[in-house]
Amino acid sequence: MSRFARGLEESGIPTVGSSGVNVVKFQDYNVKYANGMPIRYVAFPFPVAGQPKSVHKGYIEGKDLRSGKPMMQAIIDGLTKPLTAEEKKSGMPAGAVSEPRLLKPDTEDNLRRLFKEREWTDFNAIILPTEKRVAAMLKATSHKPDEVISGGFSSRKMTVEKAAVYAVMAGAKPEYFPTILAICSQAGSFGNSTSSAANMILVNGPIRRELGMNAGIDALGPFAEANSVLGRTFTIAGKIVGDLRLDTGAYSTLGSTIQYNNLCFAENEEALPEGWNPHHVEMGFKRTDNVVTIGMGWSYISSVGESQLQHPPHMLIRDYMRSLAGMGAGIILDPTVAGLLKDAHGFKTKAELSKYLAENVQVEVGTFWGNGVNTTASMPMGLQGLEPFATWMKLPPETLIKPFRDPGAIKVVVAGGGIQTTWFVTDFRLGRGILIDDWK
Repeated sequence: MSRFARGLEESGIPTVGSSGVNVVKFQDYNVKYANGMPIRYVAFPFPVAGQPKSVHKGYIEGKDLRSGKPMMQAIIDGLTKPLTAEEKKSGMPAGAVSEPRLLKPDTEDNLRRLFKEREWTDFNAIILPTEKRVAAMLKATSHKPDEVISGGFSSRKMTVEKAAVYAVMAGAKPEYFPTILAICSQAGSFGNSTSSAANMILVNGPIRRELGMNAGIDALGPFAEANSVLGRTFTIAGKIVGDLRLDTGAYSTLGSTIQYNNLCFAENEEALPEGWNPHHVEMGFKRTDNVVTIGMGWSYISSVGESQLQHPPHMLIRDYMRSLAGMGAGIILDPTVAGLLKDAHGFKTKAELSKYLAENVQVEVGTFWGNGVNTTASMPMGLQGLEPFATWMKLPPETLIKPFRDPGAIKVVVAGGGIQTTWFVTDFRLGRGILIDDWK
């Protein structure tokens, strides 16, 4: 929200951001100092999605929960009145104290208590980041400690040294550090929303084996140190850089247990069917490149059992995908399922499977608009007349539509030990890959 508001303001268009009161609470706390400019907001009650028009009308005709003024008056004032003296202030907020680079010496118990009180942890045991331990971690990269690698989404900037601190806290080995730097360069994308956003971290290339990552049996479980530590580092980095503290920056209704290690795993490239490329090769990298890819999503649906001849796996995957929003998907297949799809059902490449799913997943348009993600992200485009959303808004609720309009947004990854024909359907949208070797 703040990013879009800033873009409009910088274009010379006066802007007032609007959101639920819990999100605006976070914006008030953080956004001015992240954006470097004042942005005004109005706040309405939650929930918004799924409410009848009468409720939304009541929000508009009611009061702005931030200022207490009538909503429309608050919006007009925000667009027309000059900035106040308080809004013109720059620098850190009143009373803020810069965090020191080093903490004062204290007992181990007291330092651990401090980390917990300030929520600089995931509340599992940490390794205290002493100067000596951080210095040893920094030796694993040629990048300078003060190099800024991510702006995050707050006034805090991610530096190489801070990434080393988080790596030590999570229990990382120095050889993990280039991969951690690649992951931490995306710390601003750490999933946080009013629902249950979470992240996926996928590693490809020879480095999977060098670090001892698990791509085979129980690839998604807590059975490999590298998978666990790499994923956990992203949680610690995302929480601290984003200042995500309970009821301040963290405001999900339910949250997600996936955030503890961010579904961190490696693709089982050795078990790919002939003709199926690893994910990073599909994205344009070389097979010998070491790449980490991060995605964000909400839904994670497990197949309930093994695939059956009477209902081939691609049809069941198609059926499960009806539950997703339609903007993108991440399909995780055991090698046995990938083999069936290739040898028994003729999918010669991952792209052919993605194309089939895009063309065959159908949902009732009423169900599509019943998904709050689509209501928020796609309905505004429909109201502007953009297709296909404008047409979809006019269709009878029972009309079938194909929500996955871009086959390229359906990513297929193979992982697992080949024990059972199972798979996962998710709406995790994998972003651009990051070359790990750039961080050595």
